[in-house]
Amino acid sequence: MDQGTRAELLGRLTEAVGSVTVAHPTRVAIDGPPAAGKTTLADELADVLHKQGRDVIRASIDDFLFPRAQRYPRGEYSAEGCYFDTHDYDALNRALLDPLGPGGDRRFQHAVYDRTTDTALSPPLSTAPADAVLVFDGVFLMRPELIDRWDLRIFVSAALDKTVDRAVIRERRVSSPAEVERRWRERYIPSQQLYFATVRPTDHVDIIVHNDEPQQPAWEIQTH
Repeated sequence: MDQGTRAELLGRLTEAVGSVTVAHPTRVAIDGPPAAGKTTLADELADVLHKQGRDVIRASIDDFLFPRAQRYPRGEYSAEGCYFDTHDYDALNRALLDPLGPGGDRRFQHAVYDRTTDTALSPPLSTAPADAVLVFDGVFLMRPELIDRWDLRIFVSAALDKTVDRAVIRERRVSSPAEVERRWRERYIPSQQLYFATVRPTDHVDIIVHNDEPQQPAWEIQTH
């Protein structure tokens, strides 16, 4: 395991992206529990790649949710509901991952859903250059529906108790600490435990980033 500064981590991840040799855009998954630091890392990596001259597509699992009315058939705090009923993997593959993959026409949509307004989106198609990089963050990205769609797989790990503390701070403007803690302990953390038991995601990734101390991260390059 290596440990260093944030800049050293980003340098290592950028090297890993650059080492991928495919004839289509490089699809990078940044997986991990809620509040582990996926979105921040994905934004930072996208920024570094952009500054190096790469054409970057930035997208998130939150833009591929089912409508709210479909997401909670098992109840708002159901861990099984979080895992099975939340994300529209067919739409994600159809709109984004398959067009950017082998044999795809590189004409993609980066989103199909607006979480803020709970409405479907249909943005105009964009065409990616063959050497573009998709930086995609989200939960459950190593599921069977998605596992073979990635060209580089990164998992951001953080102690689950620590993610609760981060979430309380992150969401303090929209939710009470008690509400956030309940959502994490009843829905999000058990859904991650279900994911680990079912899929063993860290067995399938190329790089694990240990992000308990974001300014002093550690990382492991996995060999399969």
